[in-house]
Amino acid sequence: MHPYAKKFLPEKSSDIIGQDMAVNELKDYISNYKSQKKKAALLFGPTGTGKTSSVHSIANEMGLEILEVNASDTRNAEEINQRIGAAMGQQSLFSKGKIILLDEIDGLSGTGDRGGIQALISLLEKSAFPVVLTATNPWDNKFSKLRSKSEMIAFNPLEADDVFSILKKICAAEKIKHDDSVLKGLARRSGGDARASINDLQMLTMLSGELTKESLEELSERNREETILSALTRILKTTDPKVALAAFDNVRENLDEQLLWLDENIPREYTNPEDLARAYEKLSRADVFNRRIRRWQHWRFLVYINELITAGIALSKDEKYRGFTEYKPTGRILKLWWAKQKSMKKKAIAEKIAERTHTSVKDALKSSLPYMQHTFRKSKQFREELTKELELSREEAEWMGK
Repeated sequence: MHPYAKKFLPEKSSDIIGQDMAVNELKDYISNYKSQKKKAALLFGPTGTGKTSSVHSIANEMGLEILEVNASDTRNAEEINQRIGAAMGQQSLFSKGKIILLDEIDGLSGTGDRGGIQALISLLEKSAFPVVLTATNPWDNKFSKLRSKSEMIAFNPLEADDVFSILKKICAAEKIKHDDSVLKGLARRSGGDARASINDLQMLTMLSGELTKESLEELSERNREETILSALTRILKTTDPKVALAAFDNVRENLDEQLLWLDENIPREYTNPEDLARAYEKLSRADVFNRRIRRWQHWRFLVYINELITAGIALSKDEKYRGFTEYKPTGRILKLWWAKQKSMKKKAIAEKIAERTHTSVKDALKSSLPYMQHTFRKSKQFREELTKELELSREEAEWMGK
């Protein structure tokens, strides 16, 4: 099954919804490129608002070839010169015109040692073809010189009604049963991101061919918490630090579990020895900071840990690894889980003892519980009376008897 987001890409610029002014500005820039003072068009705005789609639809209308490069794959000066520099001076296939599209430039490096942005600025002056850049946030200081060389074209967040119109057309084409009020609810929750809404629509209807209120409510609940597997994908499959940095923001697993998941799965993804060494160096440094937190309670180190185990590991590879990788938990995670369950049972029993004896949970754990557990194992009568008095569950009673 083809993704709807690709299947229903706009073929004409008039199919782009909610961005009339931006599309017209871009079309004018490309049509009159040779007379333009600015050497690039910089399209900026939130994801899913039609930036890349607009470029493709205009190219399709004008019969132009597109050379598209994702900036996440070309972060430094050498890669910029190799992948883009040569194309800027070459004639396109079949003597057609050409647009050079550098997508998601947020990932470009502005530092002196990598120099991706400066290399791009130098190349713009030599380009024989229109260059179009896209960015989510072009106002970062590292883009100051690039902004001055570019025609800035804003793509605003889509209104819910615009997203609804897009979804409505897809439902009609795919014969998806729906109630307009539910479809509008899906459009509203997108935050102006049409691509995200289209993906959600496909996921919710691919089996039943129907969009229901219940399925939309379930989606809202599921999206509150990402799985650890999704987080690993965002770190190990990307070279964009901004994507990686937020990977663990909404996962249930604690820091120790996150480190174990990474330890187990980094070698599954990073098959290049140099990539692997760099990734484990980042993981090792994060573990050092974690131990310092335990020893000295320096919680400010959490910021460093997150950067190391997300963006640090993501940028440890020279390039993205293609293909599917199955991520798996380590046996140590299972042991950690069992230890956690055991600790939770122990604390729950101590809380019951503390409540009955009017002491603190700490005192119950230290003094009362060991004595009661010993007697619990030895005396059947005591076992029955304590189980009744503390209202112990079957699992708690079994733990006390071990």
